[in-house]
Amino acid sequence: MPVGASGDGPGNLTPPAEQRQKRGSLASRMMLIAAGWIGVLLLGGGFALNQTLTRLVENNFDEQLEYILTAMIASAEIGPDGEVFFYRSLGDQRFLEPNSGLYWQISGEGHEDFPSRSLWDRSLDVRADHADSTIHMYNSNQFAAEPLRVAERSIVLPGSDTTWWFIVAASREELDFQINRIQSILIWSFAALALGLLFMAMLQSWYGLGPLRRVRAAIQRMRSTGTNRITDPLPLEVQPLVEELNALLAHSEKQAEEARTHAGNLAHALKTPLTVLTNAATAKAPDLNTAVIRETRTMQRHVDHHLARARAVGRRAVGLASTSICESAEAVRRAMERLYPQVRIDIAGNRTARAAIERQDLDEILGNLIENAAKYGGGSVFVTVDAEPGTKDCVIWIEDDGNGIPLEQQETIFDRGVRLDTDKPGTGLGLAIVRDVAEIYGGGVSLGESEDLGGLLFKLTLPRAQQGED
Repeated sequence: MPVGASGDGPGNLTPPAEQRQKRGSLASRMMLIAAGWIGVLLLGGGFALNQTLTRLVENNFDEQLEYILTAMIASAEIGPDGEVFFYRSLGDQRFLEPNSGLYWQISGEGHEDFPSRSLWDRSLDVRADHADSTIHMYNSNQFAAEPLRVAERSIVLPGSDTTWWFIVAASREELDFQINRIQSILIWSFAALALGLLFMAMLQSWYGLGPLRRVRAAIQRMRSTGTNRITDPLPLEVQPLVEELNALLAHSEKQAEEARTHAGNLAHALKTPLTVLTNAATAKAPDLNTAVIRETRTMQRHVDHHLARARAVGRRAVGLASTSICESAEAVRRAMERLYPQVRIDIAGNRTARAAIERQDLDEILGNLIENAAKYGGGSVFVTVDAEPGTKDCVIWIEDDGNGIPLEQQETIFDRGVRLDTDKPGTGLGLAIVRDVAEIYGGGVSLGESEDLGGLLFKLTLPRAQQGED
């Protein structure tokens, strides 16, 4: 199968469908949240509004029944025969029409029911097991296929000892029709409102995510036109993302430029030794063996320098480390004392100071600086750890009692291949390694004059390790 023909190939830049599905979409998440809140709020609001309107319609219906019941009680009297009658008729015509849907009835224990003509041959059930001193409203299904809304009250009329039950009943057909109509209007209205709100949420999501689409288009233009920055004006919420992206692009460019520079430097550094070896071999020089050893050591030094820098860049990318400065300095001193037994190396300062750098890189830096002081000094080297306590960075002084370096030459001593004393062996790459590795970790190195020993002072600055790092 060709490379990139499936999701496993390195040439396929499109993520598998399963991974895309796991990532999801910002727009779908926003729509899901909006739909959830719209549903909850509309259902809750619709239920509350339905209950309120239904209660208002029922209360209005009940008020009409209460009005009729009150008029009945006000118009009722006891006749000479002890039966109840109306001294004035009720005004609603429906009481005179059989099965009209509006009924009244007066009942008393030991007396015949006094019904409206609309009841015809039917009568209303009387629940005489209790007394209602106030109007009592309830629903009843005592008539087949005609649910009723009933208002009743028990009262003792003047001139009678009987408890009379005044009952008004009305068919719920009109009431239920009004309630069903209200509910239908609410359902259709809230459905239309939900669709409108969902459409507005979709429009808001589309418009709100517009800047991200503009970022994507800007990145596409970068690939097609060769631009290296996003300069489009964007909202405040997206601008930090664009700034970080531009910073990442600048960092990538810097790394690529550094890689090209160091590759070119390495090629240039190896070119001269290879030319010397080629010429010596071609001319069959008598000191060919010596030349090979000398030039290969030079090439090895150049390779070590660039490998050290590459390792430092890789370790820095992984994260900040923490190394005890005194432990590294002690290890370097033991090695230097074997190489330069005539040189005295003293270490003082904060024994607990730690730098945010890998141990191997710190050994490389201190080894080069201390070796330089031992090689070119007068026999004494003094190392001060954390020479400026309380600062953000950790400062290390390496002093010697040599002749020092003229001020006009201090600017070039860290350049690759520069050697001020050509009588002693070396390639001039040690201090270049120190500078490059220190800068990779966010530090630096500078020169000065030692006040105590009178020679050269190297001031090495490294980031201080955070508390708790190992």
